[in-house]
Amino acid sequence: MRPLTVTTFLTLDGVAQAPGGPQEDPSGGFPYGGWLVPFADEAFGQQMDAWFRGAEDFLLGRTTYEIFAAHWPHVDATGDPVAQALQTKTKHVASRTLSSLEWSSARLLGGDVPAAVRELKAADGGELQVHGSIGLVHTLLTEDLVDELRTIVFPVVLGQGKRLFEGGAAPRTWELVSSVQTSTGAVMTAHRRAGEVQTGSYALEDADSTV
Repeated sequence: MRPLTVTTFLTLDGVAQAPGGPQEDPSGGFPYGGWLVPFADEAFGQQMDAWFRGAEDFLLGRTTYEIFAAHWPHVDATGDPVAQALQTKTKHVASRTLSSLEWSSARLLGGDVPAAVRELKAADGGELQVHGSIGLVHTLLTEDLVDELRTIVFPVVLGQGKRLFEGGAAPRTWELVSSVQTSTGAVMTAHRRAGEVQTGSYALEDADSTV
Protein backbone atom coordinates (compact mmCIF):
# COMPACT_ATOMS: atom_id res chain seq x y z
CA MET A 1 0.00 0.00 0.00
CA ARG A 2 1.47 3.33 -1.02
CA PRO A 3 0.82 6.58 0.89
CA LEU A 4 -1.18 9.42 -0.62
CA THR A 5 -0.02 12.86 0.53
CA VAL A 6 -1.72 16.21 -0.02
CA THR A 7 0.21 19.49 0.03
CA THR A 8 -1.89 22.65 0.31
CA PHE A 9 -1.10 26.34 0.76
CA LEU A 10 -3.58 28.05 3.09
CA THR A 11 -4.46 31.44 4.54
CA LEU A 12 -5.29 31.77 8.24
CA ASP A 13 -8.98 31.54 7.34
CA GLY A 14 -8.46 28.38 5.32
CA VAL A 15 -8.50 29.74 1.75
CA ALA A 16 -6.56 27.61 -0.75
CA GLN A 17 -7.54 29.34 -4.01
CA ALA A 18 -4.94 30.73 -6.45
CA PRO A 19 -1.94 31.15 -4.15
CA GLY A 20 0.59 31.51 -6.97
CA GLY A 21 -0.78 34.15 -9.33
CA PRO A 22 -3.80 36.21 -10.47
CA GLN A 23 -4.64 33.92 -13.41
CA GLU A 24 -4.25 30.67 -11.51
CA ASP A 25 -7.93 30.45 -10.57
CA PRO A 26 -10.00 33.66 -10.83
CA SER A 27 -13.30 31.75 -10.66
CA GLY A 28 -16.01 33.38 -8.59
CA GLY A 29 -14.36 36.76 -9.15
CA PHE A 30 -11.54 35.91 -6.72
CA PRO A 31 -9.41 39.09 -6.56
CA TYR A 32 -6.40 37.95 -4.50
CA GLY A 33 -4.57 35.51 -6.78
CA GLY A 34 -0.89 35.39 -5.86
CA TRP A 35 -1.40 36.02 -2.14
CA LEU A 36 1.38 33.53 -1.24
CA VAL A 37 4.18 35.18 -3.22
CA PRO A 38 5.14 37.96 -0.74
CA PHE A 39 5.67 35.34 1.99
CA ALA A 40 7.93 32.93 0.10
CA ASP A 41 11.41 32.55 1.60
CA GLU A 42 14.34 30.13 1.62
CA ALA A 43 12.82 27.81 4.25
CA PHE A 44 9.63 27.54 2.21
CA GLY A 45 11.59 26.62 -0.90
CA GLN A 46 13.69 24.06 0.95
CA GLN A 47 10.63 22.36 2.41
CA MET A 48 8.94 22.14 -0.99
CA ASP A 49 12.13 20.68 -2.49
CA ALA A 50 12.25 18.06 0.26
CA TRP A 51 8.61 17.07 -0.18
CA PHE A 52 8.90 16.83 -3.98
CA ARG A 53 11.98 14.61 -3.68
CA GLY A 54 9.80 12.02 -1.95
CA ALA A 55 7.32 11.69 -4.82
CA GLU A 56 7.08 8.56 -6.93
CA ASP A 57 4.32 10.09 -9.00
CA PHE A 58 1.57 12.71 -8.85
CA LEU A 59 -2.22 12.90 -8.73
CA LEU A 60 -3.62 16.18 -10.07
CA GLY A 61 -6.94 17.81 -10.82
CA ARG A 62 -7.53 19.27 -14.27
CA THR A 63 -6.91 22.93 -13.40
CA THR A 64 -3.67 22.26 -11.52
CA TYR A 65 -2.51 19.92 -14.29
CA GLU A 66 -3.06 22.63 -16.91
CA ILE A 67 -1.24 25.23 -14.80
CA PHE A 68 1.69 22.88 -14.25
CA ALA A 69 1.78 21.77 -17.91
CA ALA A 70 2.00 25.37 -19.08
CA HIS A 71 4.96 26.12 -16.81
CA TRP A 72 7.09 23.24 -15.58
CA PRO A 73 8.07 21.60 -18.88
CA HIS A 74 9.80 24.88 -19.80
CA VAL A 75 11.83 25.22 -16.58
CA ASP A 76 15.52 24.30 -16.47
CA ALA A 77 15.47 21.28 -14.16
CA THR A 78 19.19 21.40 -13.36
CA GLY A 79 19.48 21.44 -9.58
CA ASP A 80 15.70 21.96 -9.20
CA PRO A 81 14.04 19.00 -7.40
CA VAL A 82 10.53 20.30 -8.12
CA ALA A 83 11.11 20.66 -11.86
CA GLN A 84 12.95 17.33 -12.02
CA ALA A 85 10.09 15.50 -10.32
CA LEU A 86 7.32 17.11 -12.38
CA GLN A 87 9.15 16.66 -15.68
CA THR A 88 10.05 12.99 -15.20
CA LYS A 89 7.45 11.32 -12.99
CA THR A 90 3.98 10.14 -13.94
CA LYS A 91 1.12 12.60 -13.55
CA HIS A 92 -2.28 10.94 -12.99
CA VAL A 93 -4.95 13.47 -13.96
CA ALA A 94 -8.55 13.44 -12.75
CA SER A 95 -10.76 15.21 -15.27
CA ARG A 96 -14.30 14.99 -16.59
CA THR A 97 -13.56 17.18 -19.62
CA LEU A 98 -10.11 16.29 -20.97
CA SER A 99 -9.89 13.46 -23.50
CA SER A 100 -6.13 13.52 -24.08
CA LEU A 101 -2.97 14.86 -22.43
CA GLU A 102 0.06 16.31 -24.21
CA TRP A 103 2.52 16.40 -21.32
CA SER A 104 4.84 13.40 -21.33
CA SER A 105 4.26 10.83 -18.58
CA ALA A 106 0.72 12.12 -17.95
CA ARG A 107 -2.27 9.81 -18.02
CA LEU A 108 -5.99 10.25 -17.48
CA LEU A 109 -7.74 8.47 -14.64
CA GLY A 110 -10.93 6.54 -15.27
CA GLY A 111 -14.32 8.09 -14.65
CA ASP A 112 -14.66 6.71 -11.12
CA VAL A 113 -11.92 8.78 -9.48
CA PRO A 114 -12.14 7.31 -5.94
CA ALA A 115 -11.95 3.77 -7.34
CA ALA A 116 -9.02 4.71 -9.59
CA VAL A 117 -7.18 6.30 -6.65
CA ARG A 118 -7.77 3.25 -4.48
CA GLU A 119 -6.22 1.14 -7.23
CA LEU A 120 -3.18 3.43 -7.39
CA LYS A 121 -2.79 3.33 -3.61
CA ALA A 122 -3.04 -0.46 -3.55
CA ALA A 123 0.14 -0.84 -5.62
CA ASP A 124 3.57 -1.07 -4.05
CA GLY A 125 5.75 2.02 -4.25
CA GLY A 126 6.52 5.47 -2.92
CA GLU A 127 4.41 8.56 -2.34
CA LEU A 128 1.49 9.47 -4.56
CA GLN A 129 1.49 13.25 -4.14
CA VAL A 130 -1.33 15.73 -4.66
CA HIS A 131 -0.51 19.43 -5.05
CA GLY A 132 -3.12 22.17 -5.44
CA SER A 133 -6.15 20.46 -7.03
CA ILE A 134 -8.54 21.69 -4.35
CA GLY A 135 -11.66 20.15 -5.91
CA LEU A 136 -9.93 16.78 -6.12
CA VAL A 137 -8.70 17.15 -2.55
CA HIS A 138 -12.28 17.66 -1.35
CA THR A 139 -13.18 14.32 -2.95
CA LEU A 140 -10.15 12.56 -1.45
CA LEU A 141 -10.92 13.87 2.05
CA THR A 142 -14.57 12.85 1.75
CA GLU A 143 -13.53 9.36 0.64
CA ASP A 144 -10.93 9.12 3.45
CA LEU A 145 -8.10 8.49 0.98
CA VAL A 146 -5.52 10.95 2.36
CA ASP A 147 -2.73 9.44 4.47
CA GLU A 148 -0.72 12.60 5.12
CA LEU A 149 -1.88 16.21 4.99
CA ARG A 150 0.87 18.80 4.50
CA THR A 151 -0.20 22.40 4.96
CA ILE A 152 1.66 25.68 4.79
CA VAL A 153 -0.41 28.33 6.53
CA PHE A 154 0.50 31.91 5.67
CA PRO A 155 -0.22 34.95 7.89
CA VAL A 156 -2.94 36.50 5.75
CA VAL A 157 -6.75 36.55 5.93
CA LEU A 158 -8.77 36.96 2.72
CA GLY A 159 -12.38 36.42 3.80
CA GLN A 160 -13.34 34.71 0.53
CA GLY A 161 -12.26 31.97 -1.83
CA LYS A 162 -12.20 28.19 -2.03
CA ARG A 163 -11.30 26.55 1.27
CA LEU A 164 -9.57 23.29 2.09
CA PHE A 165 -12.43 22.06 4.27
CA GLU A 166 -15.81 22.93 2.80
CA GLY A 167 -17.84 20.16 4.38
CA GLY A 168 -18.00 16.45 3.74
CA ALA A 169 -14.53 15.45 4.93
CA ALA A 170 -14.45 12.08 6.68
CA PRO A 171 -14.14 12.55 10.47
CA ARG A 172 -10.61 11.61 11.51
CA THR A 173 -7.91 12.47 14.04
CA TRP A 174 -4.47 13.39 12.73
CA GLU A 175 -1.00 13.07 14.27
CA LEU A 176 1.41 16.01 13.94
CA VAL A 177 4.71 14.66 12.57
CA SER A 178 6.55 17.88 11.70
CA SER A 179 6.22 21.63 12.18
CA VAL A 180 8.51 24.43 10.98
CA GLN A 181 8.06 28.22 11.01
CA THR A 182 9.49 30.34 8.22
CA SER A 183 11.07 33.79 8.45
CA THR A 184 7.88 35.38 7.10
CA GLY A 185 5.60 33.77 9.68
CA ALA A 186 4.29 30.85 7.65
CA VAL A 187 3.85 27.56 9.50
CA MET A 188 4.63 24.36 7.60
CA THR A 189 3.16 21.21 9.11
CA ALA A 190 2.61 17.57 8.24
CA HIS A 191 -0.16 15.50 9.83
CA ARG A 192 -0.65 11.76 9.36
CA ARG A 193 -4.04 10.13 9.62
CA ALA A 194 -4.29 8.66 13.10
CA GLY A 195 -7.72 7.14 13.67
CA GLU A 196 -11.32 7.64 14.65
CA VAL A 197 -12.57 10.80 16.33
CA GLN A 198 -12.73 10.48 20.12
CA THR A 199 -14.95 12.68 22.25
CA GLY A 200 -15.12 13.59 25.92
CA SER A 201 -16.60 16.06 28.35
CA TYR A 202 -15.36 18.58 30.91
CA ALA A 203 -18.63 18.34 32.84
CA LEU A 204 -18.28 17.22 36.46
CA GLU A 205 -19.85 13.77 36.66
CA ASP A 206 -20.93 14.14 40.31
CA ALA A 207 -21.96 17.79 40.18
CA ASP A 208 -25.15 18.55 42.07
CA SER A 209 -27.41 20.24 39.52
CA THR A 210 -29.29 21.99 42.34
CA VAL A 211 -26.23 23.91 43.60
